[in-house]
Amino acid sequence: MTTTTDRLAGVLYPPIEPHRTGHLDVGDGQSLFWQQCGNPDGKPVVFLHGGPGGGCAPVYRRFFDPSVYRIVLVDQRGCGLSAPHASRRGADLSTNTTWHLVADLERLRVDRGIERWQVFGGSWGSTLALAYAQRHPEAVTELVLRGIFTLRRSELDWYYNGGAGNLAPQYWHRFEAPLRARFGDLPAGFDRIAAYHELLFDPDPAVHGPAGVAWATWEAATSTLEFDQAMVDEFSDPAFALAFARIENHYFVNAGWLREGQLIAEVDRIRHIPAVIVQGRYDLPCPAVTAWDLHQAWPEADFRLVLAGHSVTEPAIAAELVAATDRFARRGG
Repeated sequence: MTTTTDRLAGVLYPPIEPHRTGHLDVGDGQSLFWQQCGNPDGKPVVFLHGGPGGGCAPVYRRFFDPSVYRIVLVDQRGCGLSAPHASRRGADLSTNTTWHLVADLERLRVDRGIERWQVFGGSWGSTLALAYAQRHPEAVTELVLRGIFTLRRSELDWYYNGGAGNLAPQYWHRFEAPLRARFGDLPAGFDRIAAYHELLFDPDPAVHGPAGVAWATWEAATSTLEFDQAMVDEFSDPAFALAFARIENHYFVNAGWLREGQLIAEVDRIRHIPAVIVQGRYDLPCPAVTAWDLHQAWPEADFRLVLAGHSVTEPAIAAELVAATDRFARRGG
């Protein structure tokens, strides 16, 4: 079996370990886990993971030259090593919103003594990167964005209400299984996101447990151009799956606390920031039309469409991302 390490050999920088870690109290009873790698005096960059609810993985440290970059990673509210975890009984997500996360990033930047930083994010991480940069453009040196997601209703409906299911029917059948068990036959116009909300926040573990795994593994099964069983296995972990699914669904039923089309409409706020957009042509979760719409509104951004799916570990995507960070490394801080 080909592993992620095998696929990315010679593409990413070698594995590194953090030289500093900590927890940042951001209020609302939330403590965020952060880690710092690379050159302590180098060019600052913050890695924004996907989901929301995905948390950080060691491979995320490897998109940056560690001799040049001061690499900061953070687990967003409710996931990874941040606390409290969204899989806990009675998890309260009322203070887990896009704008809470934007404020958390700004608090982390100040806490780490960073004046300005590069912002690197893919999938939901691209959403958060755009929202953060539009709120705090003065704090951003460059943007590196991948697998663009802006939470427009058309994007959510494509992936969760039937469109993408036409291209992955076997995995779509598994995604719908908990819904059919609860609601029977699903009529035309059935809102699967709203229905999943009922399942994921049901207090009965026999209900929310399988729902969490079905939601999370739908994403894992469709995020790579070639099926990746290891990713599906990782996303099948019950605690990870439940937190991931609950947080994602919470954001999606609330449209990310964004106006329809807001992140594209307000691109003028960041037009001056050097940016690269890397997009897989065959990205199922975040189809290329969203990246194209963003680029049409923001032609100054460097747009790279590559033969790949969605995942940051797709070799063609990873190669473009590393090329972007290497190019920006030469710009200095």
